[in-house]
Amino acid sequence: MNVNHAGFASADRDRAAIAVLKSIRPDDLDWKPFAAFPPSARLAVVLGHPTEPGLYVVRVKLPGGAQLMPHRHPENRIYTVMSGTFYIGVGPQFDPDLLTAYPPGSVVLLPGNTWHFHWARSGEYVTQVMGIGPLGMEYVNLHDDPRARQ
Repeated sequence: MNVNHAGFASADRDRAAIAVLKSIRPDDLDWKPFAAFPPSARLAVVLGHPTEPGLYVVRVKLPGGAQLMPHRHPENRIYTVMSGTFYIGVGPQFDPDLLTAYPPGSVVLLPGNTWHFHWARSGEYVTQVMGIGPLGMEYVNLHDDPRARQ
């Protein structure tokens, strides 16, 4: 796998899998709960298989007021804000003073293994997330991980 100067893996092998024009319309997305998110959050797979090696694209919908407590992902991620305002902060503790607001159209590059947190502070937001899988998610505090309560 090739890695470019930004540290993101090359998608050359994934490009070969797309032989013809394909489109995904918003109505085609299948929004589902995701075990590592709060119950009210939803995730839709746009492209790829996030649990497997290779390029993936997902969309995340977080309803107003919902929070994702400090966590990290092993993979580099590119977030594109589709709608709403995306609030993200960096660090191992949730601190509203460290949140930065990103409006629709913003792109946020998050290096792998960076502790961060989200808050749908001003209402629902939708982000599109791209990375090279497998997707991983580790919370700082186990009691914040919804999977630990199952």
